[in-house]
Amino acid sequence: MGSVVEQTAPPAGPDLLADLVVPAGLDPAAVRAATPGAGVARHFNAAGAALPSNATLETVIGHLRLEARVGGYEAAEAAALASGEVYQRAAVLLGADADDIALVESATVAWHRAIGALRFRAGDRILATASSYVSSALHLLELRRTRGITVEVLPTDPTGAVDLDRFAAALRQPAALVTVAQVPTSSGLIEPVAQVGELAAAAEVPLLVDATQSVGQLPVDVRELGASILVTTGRKFLRGPRGTGLLYLSAGIREVARPLTPDVRGARWVGSEHFDLLPGARQYETWETSHALRLGLGAALGEALALGVEPISAYLCGLARRLRAGLREVPGVRVVDPPAAGGGIVTFICPDEEPAQTVRRLRDAGFHLVAVPASHGQWDLGRRGLPAVVRASVHVYNQPEEVDALVAELASPRPAPAARPAPAGATPAPAARSAARSVRGRAAPAVVVVGAGVHGRSAAWQLARRGARVIQLEQFSADHVEGSSHGRTRMIRRAYPNPVWDPLLDRAYRAWDELSAAAGHRLTTTFGGLYARPATAAGGLRGPGCELVDAGRAAQLFPGLALPEDMVAVYDPAAGVIDAAASMTALAELSAAAGVERRDGCQVLSWTPEGQRVRVVTSQEELLADRLVICAGPWTGTLIPEFAARCSVVRIVNIHVGASDPVRVAPPALGPFSVDVPGAGLVYGIPAHGPDAVKVGLDHGPVDDLTGPPGPVTEAERAALHEVVRRFLPGADGPVVGEVACRYTMAPKNRFAVGPLPAAPRVLVAAACSGHGFKFGPAIGAALADLVFGEARPDLDFLAPAAMGVTGEPEGRVSPGRRSGNDAHTSGPAARRR
Repeated sequence: MGSVVEQTAPPAGPDLLADLVVPAGLDPAAVRAATPGAGVARHFNAAGAALPSNATLETVIGHLRLEARVGGYEAAEAAALASGEVYQRAAVLLGADADDIALVESATVAWHRAIGALRFRAGDRILATASSYVSSALHLLELRRTRGITVEVLPTDPTGAVDLDRFAAALRQPAALVTVAQVPTSSGLIEPVAQVGELAAAAEVPLLVDATQSVGQLPVDVRELGASILVTTGRKFLRGPRGTGLLYLSAGIREVARPLTPDVRGARWVGSEHFDLLPGARQYETWETSHALRLGLGAALGEALALGVEPISAYLCGLARRLRAGLREVPGVRVVDPPAAGGGIVTFICPDEEPAQTVRRLRDAGFHLVAVPASHGQWDLGRRGLPAVVRASVHVYNQPEEVDALVAELASPRPAPAARPAPAGATPAPAARSAARSVRGRAAPAVVVVGAGVHGRSAAWQLARRGARVIQLEQFSADHVEGSSHGRTRMIRRAYPNPVWDPLLDRAYRAWDELSAAAGHRLTTTFGGLYARPATAAGGLRGPGCELVDAGRAAQLFPGLALPEDMVAVYDPAAGVIDAAASMTALAELSAAAGVERRDGCQVLSWTPEGQRVRVVTSQEELLADRLVICAGPWTGTLIPEFAARCSVVRIVNIHVGASDPVRVAPPALGPFSVDVPGAGLVYGIPAHGPDAVKVGLDHGPVDDLTGPPGPVTEAERAALHEVVRRFLPGADGPVVGEVACRYTMAPKNRFAVGPLPAAPRVLVAAACSGHGFKFGPAIGAALADLVFGEARPDLDFLAPAAMGVTGEPEGRVSPGRRSGNDAHTSGPAARRR
């Protein structure tokens, strides 16, 4: 029989001292000897700016000296042949022709010139991978704002790479461009670019490849990749100077593209009103440039070709594998590369230390790494809920001994920081949890938490960080979509119909601030919101800081929402949007760091009080716990049958609708909203925010069947919602660009049940949140932890299970064929007006 306090040792990893195979013909020692910076520090930042060789350094300095002696124009003439050789070397490296290559100042400059040449118009659809670099993403988002293009971030598969099946489905609609970063800045992921290119070519959509992190460390052939455009930099794995980059444009794309800002370098002014573009990609260059840096890039290209990209890649991959294996053996270090990672980049975190602090600590010890924040990769790190990562990247000048030294440094004990008095009421930090084995003289409880939705994850984190020993059970996979916590966004607001909710709402806002601080980035954004109803309708919302406004004032506040004159609305300045996906990931990360033992695919069959303990029988083992916390969402009724008689599980659908001018349906023109529509019901919505189009749903639906996942959105459901969108959101004039079905668990009076079961006080429940529970997630998790540790919470009396008539008498095992035990993730809105 298992126990919640049992621990198992991690499996033994590979031998760190295993020999690294050096490809034939590659001499890393010679490369290191020819790299002056290699003897200064242990440099693991090739993905930022690799160390240049002596030859590259002398080429740059030599040309600058020549300019100083004879002048810039004259030096350029003297170096004309060498300058021409740079194009040839770049072409050989990329599998292109010299006429396909333009020399530019950076990959970002190359990107801007290529995108500008395509002259996108309103309604053009661009498909971008989640691996996209920050500068590329910012440019696309600005084009969406100013030109009305549609930007769709492609979903990923379980390996972290672009989901090719869903990408193929996305190509069934017309698209103007596909863009993919072969290797992102935020991890060692390697995207399947050749397969992406094949699918894009079949759909006759041009492909732009950002090869900034791949050229120089991986073989890159533009024809094999199917690239119409490729951009890269010189300073990373090519080991060239900063301020250099390459732009490749195929002959086919040059026929349809045209430089947005022609320059004398690439055009000839043939008459007062006319000019001709010169042939080839050089029409995208500018006259004024650093010839010294370009010549230095040529030297670096020559060295890469001489060494051979294949041997370079093999050596870098071997070093990175050695580093990953070593880091996985270090307690307190977690490798966060996705499964599709490879190449020479490795990312990791120390969960009890900010990545920037880790980098500073390593810098003091002579190791050069870099921290990559989520602001440099929101579509990747943001999606994964990682506020930042530490990035280590190797090159040929690195040695296996340096890799082992880095692992040893991370494994060495850290000096303890100076003790500071804890503020009154503070709870132990996750790093101190292992020592927190008693609470006010009592042994810390062992707790089983059933469910890994927002309430289950919040409860597990709060319990573990306060010292409890926690096992969390989830009957489905980690990121399933069968319940009530998945999806990217939710609404948060203070406007509620009854003042009894106000204290819990105050706690909810504080709890989101606390979770944001722990995660290292903001999880909520406040825009203000409007909640409308017919002027003659009784009831409605109210709340601290809220005001009642007529339709005219509502139009001034949010011109994106069209309300008829016979309506009034409550304006809530504190309303906003929760980044639900990042929140779920952050809670999982924080729980793991605090010591929560998570078991996915583990179904709860029954529970039984046994004196001062609770026996929990699962599909894998039996557990004996001091407390059982049930956060099972739609499956609560299978574990506490009294809930099944009092609650109903209903189907809810949401659609995301595009806009020709996204500004009209994004803050400040639109905030979170709901409209009580006679004959249709309550319509709720979340404005276009980040990469998401405006989201709309109806707050009712038919009873759903829990024996399988929610079925796809039907044409009738889609049409009904789209009609509501056209009525109240004139700016959302585009097609449906996304949709999802989810579940609400509806309770009497739309209230929750939070607290111990009267007949089994060692069993606590958080359930039946009636479609508006996500906003309270962290606060309910904290409340459950308070109750487990004996803290009184009279503010929750109105939500006690007894108030719903639930006593919690155990009634044996779960019925065969019914799945139980887990709050799921759903894109249900959590934004009900009730």
